[in-house]
Amino acid sequence: MTNRKALIVALSLLSLCACKVGPNYKRPTLSVPDTYRGVAPDATTQQAAAPPTAEQFAQMKWWTVFQDESLQGLIKEALANNYDMRIAATRVLQANANLGITRANQFPQVNGSIGVVNEHNYQFYGKKSPTFDIAQLSLSYIVDFWGQYRRATESARATLLATQYGQNVVQVTLISSVASDYFLLRQYDYQLDYSKRTVEADTEIVNLNEIKFKGGESPISDVYQAKALLQQAESQVILFQQLIEQTENNLSVLLGRNPGPIARGLSLTEQPHSPEIPAGLPSELLQRRADVRRSEENLVAANANVGVAKAAFFPQISLTGTFGAQSTAVTSFLQGPATFWALGGQAVQPLFQGGRIKSNYRLAWAQRDEADLTYKQTVQDAFRDVSNSLVGYRQSRLYRMKIQEETDSYKETARLANVRFQGGVTSFLEVQYFEEQYFTSALSLAQAWFNELQNYVQLYQALGGGWDQQ
Repeated sequence: MTNRKALIVALSLLSLCACKVGPNYKRPTLSVPDTYRGVAPDATTQQAAAPPTAEQFAQMKWWTVFQDESLQGLIKEALANNYDMRIAATRVLQANANLGITRANQFPQVNGSIGVVNEHNYQFYGKKSPTFDIAQLSLSYIVDFWGQYRRATESARATLLATQYGQNVVQVTLISSVASDYFLLRQYDYQLDYSKRTVEADTEIVNLNEIKFKGGESPISDVYQAKALLQQAESQVILFQQLIEQTENNLSVLLGRNPGPIARGLSLTEQPHSPEIPAGLPSELLQRRADVRRSEENLVAANANVGVAKAAFFPQISLTGTFGAQSTAVTSFLQGPATFWALGGQAVQPLFQGGRIKSNYRLAWAQRDEADLTYKQTVQDAFRDVSNSLVGYRQSRLYRMKIQEETDSYKETARLANVRFQGGVTSFLEVQYFEEQYFTSALSLAQAWFNELQNYVQLYQALGGGWDQQ
């Protein structure tokens, strides 16, 4: 009895004195710029002077960034039904279950059994063989002295967080994809509408030139030139009808539904968006970007796995115990000599395994180093994305304004060319040239509007997409 008590006390002390081998996690040192490249100088000054409570663009909820009610409805539907979102949710459930499985290794395992044994023995020859009823409880417990299971739980918990951040990445990407495709659809709507109106106007010009040709007032070349304008517009109508249906199909899949029509709201040029975007401090991006947070949690998990691999070098201390009862009658259970119990402990030290343990340890460190480099690369990619989006949004806005001026110029020039042609001052060739330029510029203007809005979406996504504010 004294020996058993000493064993129990010793194992209890081992549990209390247990440690965790392997490196504790420490965030890597990062080179964080003071400000984003691409921020306009005046915007930097305004941002420094802004009150601390001012809501930053990256922290705005998506429905305050995208104010078109039809677009909001599409995003809500996508968040509810999109298959990537639903798959990401199941991955979170899997990671949560895996954490429970891994954490269970830290606790004793207790099993109970009840059985009936009919024993044939030569001592009972010629007599009825006795039947024994047996019930027992068995306990097995591996003392986590080196922290192997605690490190494994730490890794599983970090993996769960990484999976949750991965779900946020899917959410931000989905919102951005729906918004971008919706704006692209509105671009094609704009271009289709303009092309149809151009077809109507060019049809009248063809009819007018045919009348003038039949009356001997103009050559047949004017008719052909007018028809060329009409055919150019008609071909664009066909193209944009195709692009509209294909874009609707893409949007439908993002919404988790079969290909079909998509509801529209505000036109391309009516979409609300701020001319200047406060980007915030680069250091805040490490907390705002879900992909950066996910990458760091993957590093935490890999770091903990080094401890799991290192613990394999040390002895494994296990405790086992059994308590039970055996009787030929149920009424005599737990009485006198019918009960039995056993308690034991052992330490198993690996001596030779052909280099497997050492190789596993090297593998864990290599995976940890890879996760460290991946995290640093993800941070750099995040800074690049923000800088590119800041430059893209500012420059695309300036470009759209310049294309607007160009389109207005071609519109007026084409009008004057028509006046000169109607007055007999110039040939229809001049009208054809400026009408073609005006048509092309007007279509480019719609694309410039889309590029500006797309960069607006990309900037919101690059800054974090407001996932932590949803």
